[in-house]
Amino acid sequence: MPALKIRTLHEQEMVLEPSQVEGLASRLRGDVVTPDSPEYDAARSIWNAMIDRRPAMIVRCAGVADVLEVVRFARQHGLLVSVRGGGHNIAGSALAEGGLVIDLSRMRSVWVDPQERVARVEPGATLADLDHETQAFGLATPVGINSTTGVAGLTLGGGFGWISRRFGLTVDNLLSADVVTADGELRRASATENADLFWAIRGGGGNFGVVTSFEFRLHPVGPDVLCGLVVHPLADARSVLRQYRAVVARAPEELTCWVVLRKAPPLPFLPAEWHGKEVAVLALMYAGDPKDGELAMEPVRAIGTPIADVVGVNPFVAWEKMFDPLLTPGARNYWKSHDLAGLDDAAIDVMLDFASRLPSPHCETFIGHLGGAVNRVRPEATAFSRRDTEFIVNVHGRWETPAEDAAGLAWCRGLFDALAPHATGGVYVNFMTADEADRVRAAYGANYDRLVELKAHYDPDNLFRSNQNIRPNVHA
Repeated sequence: MPALKIRTLHEQEMVLEPSQVEGLASRLRGDVVTPDSPEYDAARSIWNAMIDRRPAMIVRCAGVADVLEVVRFARQHGLLVSVRGGGHNIAGSALAEGGLVIDLSRMRSVWVDPQERVARVEPGATLADLDHETQAFGLATPVGINSTTGVAGLTLGGGFGWISRRFGLTVDNLLSADVVTADGELRRASATENADLFWAIRGGGGNFGVVTSFEFRLHPVGPDVLCGLVVHPLADARSVLRQYRAVVARAPEELTCWVVLRKAPPLPFLPAEWHGKEVAVLALMYAGDPKDGELAMEPVRAIGTPIADVVGVNPFVAWEKMFDPLLTPGARNYWKSHDLAGLDDAAIDVMLDFASRLPSPHCETFIGHLGGAVNRVRPEATAFSRRDTEFIVNVHGRWETPAEDAAGLAWCRGLFDALAPHATGGVYVNFMTADEADRVRAAYGANYDRLVELKAHYDPDNLFRSNQNIRPNVHA
């Protein structure tokens, strides 16, 4: 093994001798990947193909002991560090250019206690891994809407999904976590142990350490739920969205209805003449008895004259995978996001204008439906503060080749800018891209200053900076 050039926290370059790298590797159950390793290119590949970075070293951890070793090694040598979980990481911060990647993607175990309704989850697990275990007992916790999403990143940013209106955010259901902090120590964070750290990781991203285990509260959901899609022509979408706005304002908390504005994929239930044409999709799920769900969904399904209505009883795990084909790895992705306190006519008009001129058949705008239990938690109760948000809009730019970058980026940014006057100014940290460091304060609102203080306490040298970074008020 040759000597290894690697970046430091101070943006300098140092050399690790072969004996130092080999010494670290000898203390691990996992393995060390360097640029001369045959698996290097595969190990540095992530979901978003717009991210092409070359870390100096990737440590694929097999357990907590490995995480402790690599954090202590990084701290000892003052190395630039990033942390990779099991999912998407739109911003690409999982890969530190020229630095050391702590790769947790092999730590994917999930343990369920069906009597206590609790799950313990390792940081490399995806939503599919979690659902597979919890749904064996008809249990679930609020997570995302795509089964390939990583549990760790989703949770640390706040987390919301199909059952959040009934049961709250992912962090509202976090009971405890084991965290390796920047000093190389393992700490339990909960309401009674290191409560300030527990507060910070519930929305504060990866700024405070490497979480090696999450403990979640579970709720009875499924295994079958009433769910499905109602598809309308984009030409009818203005009327559809205005009626939708009125209907969901009165909807029970068990009912969630997202909106997707995009070109219709070649789905088998859509008439062939609609494939590739602009549509407005209402995606519905009822987190309760399907018989009650039929009544709750009636007002939504009665809107307009849809092209297709494919609502029915399906396995919850299948519904969680519904949008997976639209989010496969290997495409180029760029997101912009806004929080909305409501869905006014002007905001609807902006989104429909841009939906009529999509730069790629893969681009879309998601309107996430929140409220309910999410908004009953006090803003200061967790680091995630934006408890007045009713809708989260994600402008999802997605295309296949670098030649499409200019048009795709212009569309995403144009829609974002046009929608800004109708937004709250807040943003969901998990939807932020690498060029949005100026929005970090907005993501946390009144909680930001306390997060800065806690960052200074737990990570004064800003070891964990490859993220939507909360800079400590000392040193770095």
